[in-house]
Amino acid sequence: MLFNSFKFLLIFPLIFGVYWAIPAKFNQWRKWFLVLASYLLYMNWKPAYALVLFGVTLITYFGGYLFDNQRVVNNNKQIVWLFALLGLFPLLVFKYYNFINNSLTDGLAAIGLKFSLPGLNWAVPVGISFFTFQAVGYMLDVYHGRIKAERNFTAYLLFVSFFPQVASGPISKADELLPQIKKTQSFNYDQAVCGLKYLLWGMFLKVVLADRVGIYVDTVFGAYEKFSGLGCVIASVFYSIQIYADFAGYSLMAVGVAKTLGFNLINNFKRPYFAASVTEFWKRWHISLTRWLTQQVYIPLGGSRCGKFRTYWNILVTFLVSGIWHGANWTFIVWGGMHGVFQIVEKAFGWNKKESKGVVKTLRILVTFTIVTLAWVVFRSPSIGEAVGLMGRYFTSAGKTIADIQCLAYIIIAIIPLLLFEFGKEVFPRIYSMLCNVRVIRWVTYLAVFAMIVLLGVHDGSSFIYVSF
Repeated sequence: MLFNSFKFLLIFPLIFGVYWAIPAKFNQWRKWFLVLASYLLYMNWKPAYALVLFGVTLITYFGGYLFDNQRVVNNNKQIVWLFALLGLFPLLVFKYYNFINNSLTDGLAAIGLKFSLPGLNWAVPVGISFFTFQAVGYMLDVYHGRIKAERNFTAYLLFVSFFPQVASGPISKADELLPQIKKTQSFNYDQAVCGLKYLLWGMFLKVVLADRVGIYVDTVFGAYEKFSGLGCVIASVFYSIQIYADFAGYSLMAVGVAKTLGFNLINNFKRPYFAASVTEFWKRWHISLTRWLTQQVYIPLGGSRCGKFRTYWNILVTFLVSGIWHGANWTFIVWGGMHGVFQIVEKAFGWNKKESKGVVKTLRILVTFTIVTLAWVVFRSPSIGEAVGLMGRYFTSAGKTIADIQCLAYIIIAIIPLLLFEFGKEVFPRIYSMLCNVRVIRWVTYLAVFAMIVLLGVHDGSSFIYVSF
C-alpha cells in the first residue's frame, strides 16, 4: 500500500495505535503484529506476491543459519553459491527472464536463426529488488563473518518484510535494524514528532512536486518530436527533479513512519544535486544501495586494492550491476555504464578527490548535474533509440517550448520550497539550523507545506517510480 494513498492515511493511525497499545512486556506480540500488518499491507498489491516475499525470507534465513557454521561452509563452498542463487532466483525469473529471452531471440534472428522460449506474463512483485537485496545481503554478511546468524525467526521475518521499507527501501543492514527489532521499544514523543515531520515533507515532495512535474515530463517525453530543443531540455531537467522528489519523498516517508514506531532507518539522500562529481553524487544518492553494492560487489571484486586498471574494471562492473538491478532493459544497463565510465574518468584524473570552492565548485556542480541529467534521460526512455532521439532534439528550434503553462506555474511554485530547504541546508547550515529553532518559523513552515499538499497536490495515489524496481 502506497504512503500517498488515502487508504494508508486511514490505516496507519490504527497500526500506530494498536502497536503502542500492546504493553512493552509483550514485545513478541508487538513484533507479530508488525509482521501481520506488513504482510497485509504488502498483499494489498497482489496476495500472491506475499509468497515470493516469504520464500526469499525462508531461503535466506536458513542460508544464514548454515553460513554461521564456518566448518560446513569451508568444506562445501557450493552451499554458499546455492543459497545465494536460490535467494536471487525469484528476482532473476520475475525481472529478467523475458529480457534475456527477448535479447537472445533477437540476437539469433540477426544471424538468421529462429529460436525462442515461451515468455512469462507474470507481473513483477512489488519491491522485489529491495527486499531480495536486503535478505541476500544479510546472508552474505553472515557468510563473511560480519554478523552472527539471527536465530529468532519472528525478528528476521519482520526484518525482511517491515512495511515502511519493503516496497522501495531503504535497504537496511541486519546489524542496524535487527537489534532495534529485538529491543523492547518505548514510545518517544520527540522521535514520533520528528517522524511526522519527515512524513509531511516526504508527502510534499511526492504529491506536490514529483507528481506535478511528472505530468509535464510525460507530456514532452511522450511526444518529444513536437517540442523544441529548449522544451526538451526543460523536460530533461524536470525529470531529474521528478525522480529525486519521488524517490526521496518515499524514502523520507519510510523513515518518518518507522520513527513513529520507534525504529531508525538510514536516510537515503543527502542533497545529491549539490555533488561536485559523479563519484560524490553516489555518496549522496540512494545511499543504502551504494553501500550494498560497495560491500557485496565492489569490495569482493577487489575494490581499490588492486592495480589501476583492475580498479577501473571493478567500478564499471559494480555500476553495470546497479543498472541491471534497476530493470531489465538496455537503457538501465547503459545508464549504469555511463555512471561507471564517468567515475573511472574522474578517478583517472583525480577529480573525485579534488576539493574546490566558489565559482569553480559551482561549475563542477553544474557539470555533474548535466551529466546526471543526460543519464536520467536514458534511464527514463523506453529504448536507447528514444533517448538518442530526444537528446537529438536539443539542437533544434522548431516546435513548442512549453508543454503546459498552468502546470509549469504549479511546478515553479512547488520548486521554491525545495530550493530553500536544499540550498539553506547545504550552503548555510548554521543559519538554517538557527531558523529551525524559532517556533513561529517552524509552525508557519508546517502549515504552509500542509496547505500546499492540500491545494496543489495530485491526490490520485499514483505509484512511486522506484516501486516498479
